[in-house]
Amino acid sequence: MTAPALAAPYRRLFALPGTRAFTTGNLLARLPMGMFGVSAVVMIAAAYGSYALAGAVTATGLAATAVVAPWTARLTDRLGQARVAVPAAGLAALGSLALVVCVRLHAPVWTLFAAYAATATTPNTGGMARARWAHLYRDDERARHVANSFEQAADEVCFMLGPVLAAFLCTALFPEAGTLAGALLLFGGILLFAAQRGTEPPPVPRPGSGPGSGSAAGTGAGRAAVPAVLLTFLATGAVFGALEVTTIAFADSQGHRGSAGAVLALQAAGSCAAGLLYGLRRPRGTDGGRFAASVALMAVLMLGPLPAAALGGLWLLAPALLLAGMATAPTMINGMALIQRRVPPGRLNEGMTLAVTALLGGIAAGSFAAGSVVEHRGAVPAYAIPAVAAATAALVAALSLRAAGRRD
Repeated sequence: MTAPALAAPYRRLFALPGTRAFTTGNLLARLPMGMFGVSAVVMIAAAYGSYALAGAVTATGLAATAVVAPWTARLTDRLGQARVAVPAAGLAALGSLALVVCVRLHAPVWTLFAAYAATATTPNTGGMARARWAHLYRDDERARHVANSFEQAADEVCFMLGPVLAAFLCTALFPEAGTLAGALLLFGGILLFAAQRGTEPPPVPRPGSGPGSGSAAGTGAGRAAVPAVLLTFLATGAVFGALEVTTIAFADSQGHRGSAGAVLALQAAGSCAAGLLYGLRRPRGTDGGRFAASVALMAVLMLGPLPAAALGGLWLLAPALLLAGMATAPTMINGMALIQRRVPPGRLNEGMTLAVTALLGGIAAGSFAAGSVVEHRGAVPAYAIPAVAAATAALVAALSLRAAGRRD
């Protein structure tokens, strides 16, 4: 198949007016998601001389986001994306600027935690974009599949380029440059995104006042399917968090700590490529069946990094991570599609933000578990953590979604 033929489904996706503009703004706003953590760690460690403090501050921000994000998303569904995303992004940008000021002034440590916690209002930009595609192509399942595939690839690109850009700005210019650039990109991108009102899903003003009422879990089979997806995403997040910590530790133990970012980028590159290619396939079978199959494939491929690290070092680990990454995109694509189908129309932002929150919780748990194993047993045994987490995700998906499917 030629390159133009491969790109045709994505060209058709952007044929509707306003789609290119809202995607451009969304990507600008999404890029800082991969920048803020690295930028904060570099900035705080440079000023206070403590990576432990930097890690604690960013962990606090992650926890605050997990609490605040679903409420922000619920307001977005009720009031509309533009009315909520712009002030929410403004507050988050002010939190980032406050963190810069506190670091420059070498303010008391507690102010760092307070400032970074204020960034928890950052809108779920990826979820808002997916909600727009679901609204625009609500009667075209094929187009929604392509859109979800594109958005997953965009996530991977942003999380590949974000840390690289942040590290470059913080080291080539000054330690606060990454945070300042991230705040500017976030707010500017949200302004452009929110300006595209023609593609915005209509808000549902009051819960309980129409077909979008009720909880984000919906009713019937959706009540069982959505929690199953959230639990699966929690375990999938543990895969991501454990892989990152373990790979950094393993590269360091091999004397190649500087190569850890490049090796991890291969995993994201594999996921990005797989996401784009998966979008070219026509969806077959049920939503739950596709999701369970993709999670099962992820569980199988996550068995590779442990023997690769034990037997071949970085040269064998790199292709193992590339291959493992190719299963994560279909998992995310099918999971988000399942949520879109099962939550009420007026709760799309909330449902997808709950999925992201589950991922963040899993990342934190996986990072902690892997760090503990690395500390006591070494880096190679820690690769068992993502393998166990992926197997758990596959088991949860298979059992709970099969039960939900029987009630469809």
